Amino acid sequence: MDPIVDNEHSNLLGTKRKSWMERNSIKYAAITFVILVTGSLFLWSTPSNPNKGQEEFKGRLVTGYQGAVAVEAEECSDVGIQVLKDGGNAVDSSIASALCIGVIDSFATGIGGGGFMLIRSPNGTYEFIDFRETAPAASHKDMFIDQPDLAKYGGMAVGVPGEIRGFELAHSRHGKLPWKALFEPAIKLARGGFKTTRLLEKRLQSGKPWMENSTEWTDVFAPQGHLAKAGELIKRTQLANTLEIIANEGADAFYVGTLAQHMVNTTQAAGGILTLEDMASYRPLIRPAIHTYYHGRKVVTCSAPTSGPVILSVLNLLERFNLKMLGNTGLNVHRLVEAFKFGYAFRTELGDPEFTQNYERLDEIVSKEWSSIVRKNISDETTFDPMYYQPKFDHVDTHGTMHLSVVDKNDGAVALTSTVNLLFGARLLDPVTGVIMNDEMDDFSIPGKPNTFGLYPSAYNYAAPGKRPLSSITPVIIERDSEFEIAIGGSGGSGIPTATLDVILNVIDYDMDLYEAIASPRVHHQLIPNVAIVEHDYDQKMGGYLEEKGHDVVFLDKSLSATAVQAVGRLTNGRVIAASDPRKYGIAAAY
Repeated sequence: MDPIVDNEHSNLLGTKRKSWMERNSIKYAAITFVILVTGSLFLWSTPSNPNKGQEEFKGRLVTGYQGAVAVEAEECSDVGIQVLKDGGNAVDSSIASALCIGVIDSFATGIGGGGFMLIRSPNGTYEFIDFRETAPAASHKDMFIDQPDLAKYGGMAVGVPGEIRGFELAHSRHGKLPWKALFEPAIKLARGGFKTTRLLEKRLQSGKPWMENSTEWTDVFAPQGHLAKAGELIKRTQLANTLEIIANEGADAFYVGTLAQHMVNTTQAAGGILTLEDMASYRPLIRPAIHTYYHGRKVVTCSAPTSGPVILSVLNLLERFNLKMLGNTGLNVHRLVEAFKFGYAFRTELGDPEFTQNYERLDEIVSKEWSSIVRKNISDETTFDPMYYQPKFDHVDTHGTMHLSVVDKNDGAVALTSTVNLLFGARLLDPVTGVIMNDEMDDFSIPGKPNTFGLYPSAYNYAAPGKRPLSSITPVIIERDSEFEIAIGGSGGSGIPTATLDVILNVIDYDMDLYEAIASPRVHHQLIPNVAIVEHDYDQKMGGYLEEKGHDVVFLDKSLSATAVQAVGRLTNGRVIAASDPRKYGIAAAY
């Protein structure tokens, strides 16, 4: 790394914010783009601003003695716990829970997508399974240059789904219960129906302009002649049939034969390039788990193409500042934001390592030695423009994602994140299989197309046959004195790493319990745009301090919220704890 040269804020929610918008109209337009167009960071309304007639949602910390599960819907947390009670382990529980949430929260996740699973075995060994979607064989880096929107919606946007193959690999290596048993709760839920959640109602309303014009969608999500509202019953009969076939015949049933043919037909009819050969050739990968130590704790996460290296690099940068000693002060928040900015600059060098081949650089980014060099460029006095942090390229990804965390009685643990990318994926619902297809091709960069903020895309992340796009997903498992302590991760696009870090620091450095750490208001900075984005109830004095250091600060409206985090842990007294994020109305479970 080349050497780098080193108001009044009493009314941040009122006049100050308005005047900032007026003075920085171009930058504010860019922020509006991030919040409203990408749909990644701040798409859902907060529980503190519920729909009329609904009681305010209240989350909670749950505790037990054996195992714990934290999923974005209480019903699916309960499914995971039942699997543990039936003799399953953390991997069994995570698969059953993920299949469950894929039925309920199909706007964000499901078997038409893919993701990543970080597994801790009871003996303390780790395995990282990459079941990210891959680009079809006919893909090439220039395929979206003329029509970028084709990467978001329609058949061209669809990557080869990886979830079922990923679950198959995890189960074959670690599972205890029969494969079929893990599908039974999701099949029952899809066939018998489930009550529309508040979150699903909001997502359906956001898709109303296009969804009401498609019978494939209205047949499922508008059974009473209108898009389902909270409390109304939705049945996923076609999806139940598909899950039952996979349960009885195995993962091959999804990737070869009639199920695959139906999904390919639907994708190609919408202009896509997915083929039966693409489906049949998909394979999940076992990649290296990576780790660092933060104040004596071992922090384990996933290597590229996830953003796990960002988590480790930021923790390495912050460790020498000893945040715990000063407490949650304005100076420490400024240091955190500066570390975020360097972390997202590092992120511009990430991509599918089998294609980028920059292994030495990836090792350097997560090293203590590299952090000691970079840390010298963090000023306690001021922040800087983006190029100071030396990003190589820029990439903005957008996700509707799902994260779940599980720990079993033997301290086997799983942190699993799955996605179909944008909300409702490519907006393709195969009417025969009931599968919603992903739009993961949108996570690749498009050559020669600068983003809204003027930076060019990452050459490390151009589309190529069989390549996996860069992801913000960051499953994390933490040990203390070689014993399991926390499994954690988040959903919500490019805000996932910062939200996960916010919670980790709240627990380790600021002594919050797990639920308080998750529910507390967060700060986010992703380098581009050069703006610190904070939730509406974030400490105004902290926001003012950031402004004094030169940061442009935007407080979100109270009707908007950021990424959601799910976590489980074990205390030193042996009790298990779990918390689901109230931002997605989640309730965890434990026994």
